[in-house]
Amino acid sequence: MRSDVIVVGGGVVGLATATRLAERGLRVLIRSRDAVTRTTSAVAGALWWPYRIEPAAEAGTWALASLRVYEEMAADPERSGVRRVSGVHAGVALGGLGPWAEEVGGLRQLEPDEVPGPYRTGLGARLPLIDMPVHLAFLRSRFEAMGGVFEERGVTGFEEAAALAPVVVDCAGLAARELVPDPGMRPVRGQLVLVENPGIEEWFTAADESAGETTYYFPHPDRLVLGGTAEEGDERLAPDPATAAAIVARCARVRPEIAEARVLGHRVGLRPARVGGVRIEAVPLPGGGRLVHHYGHGGAGVTVAWGCAERAAELAVG
Repeated sequence: MRSDVIVVGGGVVGLATATRLAERGLRVLIRSRDAVTRTTSAVAGALWWPYRIEPAAEAGTWALASLRVYEEMAADPERSGVRRVSGVHAGVALGGLGPWAEEVGGLRQLEPDEVPGPYRTGLGARLPLIDMPVHLAFLRSRFEAMGGVFEERGVTGFEEAAALAPVVVDCAGLAARELVPDPGMRPVRGQLVLVENPGIEEWFTAADESAGETTYYFPHPDRLVLGGTAEEGDERLAPDPATAAAIVARCARVRPEIAEARVLGHRVGLRPARVGGVRIEAVPLPGGGRLVHHYGHGGAGVTVAWGCAERAAELAVG
């Protein structure tokens, strides 16, 4: 059966967009070169927070729309992989955030003695923390229950995709660099360390968007995720042992018990950043079809996925 829309890319952005389209009663096909658990999205931490994403004004609106979706999903954390968890953003002040922060319930400036580790400034919040392997499997299952089709195979170009549906939505992430092609796409390498959780229940971040190193830990039911890096232009997918050791050491300066936690594994992902920020734009295809570009979410794909998906779906249906 010919589809109404084909979505290229099976990460969180592609799944969210396909879901919004299926909710409109359309026959939707996802083509993904990887299983959902092997996409870049699966490597994410993943805490809801606008991070390393432009344009800032639109990103705030997209993020808030996504926040409402995750708050609803958190009602069933075992199925959705979404839990609301308390934690601290160190080195951040309310005055340094955009207008979106005013709509995040419970976000508050902390007193210096409330901020752990060698930090004196920070914000306290209770935010969605997402177990991405569980969450992506949940999204795929829910999409397929709506009649959507997920195929684990890529496309060689948008002409191939257009032969399968009159509307193509490009959620290819970093692969848009070659598919479009878009030379403004650039990888931002992120490396994580997974360890046994020594009893930590709150998340912590200390992230300088201009720096190549960050410090964070996120508690999930079966592990503690430690991070991280933001290495622009670096496409190495193999974990670097020295980087991993430095990540553990930075996190242990905040919570010393992390230094002794047993390492369970390592993860590396390439964030799909783009010069000029996120691209959500419809362009015509030969033969009267429509191509909707929806990529370039950098380090905030999870955070803005649902807000961006709604806009991309609007463009797709015309």
